[in-house]
Amino acid sequence: MDGVASRSVPIGEVRRLGEFALLIGVRDAAAARRLARTLTASPDSGWLEVVGGLATVMVTLDPDGSDPDERLPELMTELRHLAADVTVADAGEDDRGPLVEVPCVFDGPDLAEVAQLAGGSPADVIALLTAQPLTVAVVGFSPGFAYLAGLPPALADIPRRARPRPVVPPGSVALAHGHAAVYPTASPGGWQLIGRTGETFFTPATPPYARLAPGDRVHFRAGPEGSAVPPPPVEPAEPWAPPPTARPVFRVEEAGLRTVFQDRGRLGMAALGVPAAGPADPWSHQLANRLVGNAPSAGALEITGRGPTLTCLEAAHVAVVGAAPALRLQGQPVDRGQVVPVNPGQELVVGPVRAGLRTYLAVAGGLVGPLVLGSGATDQLGSLGPGPVARGAVLWAGQPSPPLGDHLAAGVDRVVGEGEPITLRVVPGPHPERFAPGALAALAARPFTVDGQSNRVGLRLRPTAHAGPPVATVGPTVELDSQGTVTGAIQVPPDGDPVILLGDHATLGGYPVIAVV
Repeated sequence: MDGVASRSVPIGEVRRLGEFALLIGVRDAAAARRLARTLTASPDSGWLEVVGGLATVMVTLDPDGSDPDERLPELMTELRHLAADVTVADAGEDDRGPLVEVPCVFDGPDLAEVAQLAGGSPADVIALLTAQPLTVAVVGFSPGFAYLAGLPPALADIPRRARPRPVVPPGSVALAHGHAAVYPTASPGGWQLIGRTGETFFTPATPPYARLAPGDRVHFRAGPEGSAVPPPPVEPAEPWAPPPTARPVFRVEEAGLRTVFQDRGRLGMAALGVPAAGPADPWSHQLANRLVGNAPSAGALEITGRGPTLTCLEAAHVAVVGAAPALRLQGQPVDRGQVVPVNPGQELVVGPVRAGLRTYLAVAGGLVGPLVLGSGATDQLGSLGPGPVARGAVLWAGQPSPPLGDHLAAGVDRVVGEGEPITLRVVPGPHPERFAPGALAALAARPFTVDGQSNRVGLRLRPTAHAGPPVATVGPTVELDSQGTVTGAIQVPPDGDPVILLGDHATLGGYPVIAVV
């Protein structure tokens, strides 16, 4: 049985995670695997995501405009029955997957420290880790990242590093918080690095994409000391050819601070550890697309801070919505929130934003580009997608679909002025017992400032001066069993300063959630 150190949801209980998601408490990771398979096997279930955790299963509904308060009560009853079925299932049921042999060289930078923490030598650590297969408990955090359970006691207590590394090389073999793992891609990470392998564990171009699935077994095998292990191969991106109906509309003369392609995102991929991505400001993204006659989910440019300089190659209609940028066409000011015709040879400049942070530029017909896992969105956490546009790049768009709009109604895209406070609507989170009484009311009464270390993964909040003490958690530990989470969740890490998860957030989280935006 996979152990659960700090349970977040009681067994058999169903709790809401925001307005469109539910967390179901189960006995352990094996029960979570069985319940997740049951839910995923039903093609007409209506679930957008099904994410198994160490002692929970998270399901999310597509926010299709219907009232979630009418839909969820009946679904919660159904899920309680299903959770009861897997809870009483035979604990000895063999749901093990295939055995994967992973040859390694154990020369990681943290091996000596891990050996000291375990009370032995580096050779002892290697012998313990390779003695028997481990089981994939869950997949998440980042694309293809598998949490391996079944470590011997001496290795199960190894903590995370006090300071995470900004980049962990792909193929790194690591230990932390009762699990082992192999980093499938280069990413930040705080686990203890003890070795490396040349095996590949995530390939976005080839199904099933993630090599390991919950229930699979992994047996690390030590190679000879000094063995040369090449890093996992990086698949070269296939040359992208525009669709036959696409047309080149702009050439990028200057790229701006961070200008990326975003469409609706990668929905239904969270079980593989793949973030949804998509626009950080979905409202402005949809409005820009609708102005030029596109579907709300069509591809557009997400512009952060300061935008690009573009030269028109073929007549186009554009719309810019959000963050009040300084917008100029051939040197003349142009208002945002309206359809702007641009002719070949003309220069369009999206200058610095004057309020907010992000703005969106949509082109009639929708911008098109290479797809990864069915989407062209750029994901900052997993580094999926084309990444920021570069100087000299050509932007392609599909054929326009009239009718076009004209302009937005007054006040629809009102931006917040500098220094003006922003009020966020939240609903209670699923972990009330993890916070002191009155914590949610205290959170709502306290002003915060967005910290400069924020990005598309999450907004880090800092209390303003004289705002009172940090948000207090209670219980033996602030970290919970890893579980699925959603955009808008307000996690509270040990320092008590909340973090609001955005579209590129990790698919699993272990900090208690006090509320959801």
